[in-house]
Amino acid sequence: MTNSGAIIIGATGGIGARLFESLKDHEGFGTVLGLSRHSVPAIDILDEASIAAAAEHVRQSGITPTLIIIATGILHKDGRGPEKSIRELDADWMVENYRLNAVAPALIAKHFLPLMPRTGRTCFAALSARVGSISDNRLGGWHSYRASKAALNMLIRNLSIEWQRKNPEAIIVGLHPGTVDTGLSAPFKGNPEHERFTPAKAASQLLDVLQGLEADDSGQVFAYDGRMVAP
Repeated sequence: MTNSGAIIIGATGGIGARLFESLKDHEGFGTVLGLSRHSVPAIDILDEASIAAAAEHVRQSGITPTLIIIATGILHKDGRGPEKSIRELDADWMVENYRLNAVAPALIAKHFLPLMPRTGRTCFAALSARVGSISDNRLGGWHSYRASKAALNMLIRNLSIEWQRKNPEAIIVGLHPGTVDTGLSAPFKGNPEHERFTPAKAASQLLDVLQGLEADDSGQVFAYDGRMVAP
C-alpha cells in the first residue's frame, strides 16, 4: 500500500510550523514530514547535496508525497531589508535574495518533484509574494525581493509546463500568504496598509486555497483569498 505523504520544507518557520501542525492530523495523509535545518533528516536549502540527501531519505522511507509545500524565504537579515532606492543596491544582498527565494525552491523541485506520483492529483507549492507580480507593481522599490519572487514565479510556471507532461493532474503553484505576524514581517509591523494574519490563520487559508485548485490552475500564483495573482 502506498504511504501517501505531505512534506513541509521550512517546518520551523512561522507559517511552515502551522502548516505542519495543521496537516499532522489530516486523514488524507499517512505521513506528514516537516523538514528544516533541525529536523531528522536535516535539510539545508542552500546546499544541494543536503537537499538531495533529504529527498533520498524520503524515497527510502517509502513515502510517496502527494503534497509538498516550500515555506521558506528571506526578506530581511542582519539589519538588511528591502531597498527603497537603487542607491541601496548591493550585489551580495541581491544574490542572497535570489539564492533563498528562487534558487533554493528550484533545487528542491529538482530533487523532490520526482518523488511525487505520476498519476492522480498532486500538489507542489511554494510561498511566493504578490510583490513578485510585474504587472501589479505600481510602487517600485524592494528591488532584490521583488525580482527574486518574480524569478520564483517564472520557475513555478516553467515547472508546471514540464511536469504536466509527466502527470497531467499535477498542480504546481505559488502562494501569497498576505501579511502574517512572523519574524519575516516583524520590521514592518507599523505599516497599517495591509490586513495582518496570525500564522495559524494564514496556514488555514493557504490549505483551503490548495484544496480548491485544479490541474488547470497549475503554473499560477494564488493569494490567501483564492484569487489569482497577476503575472
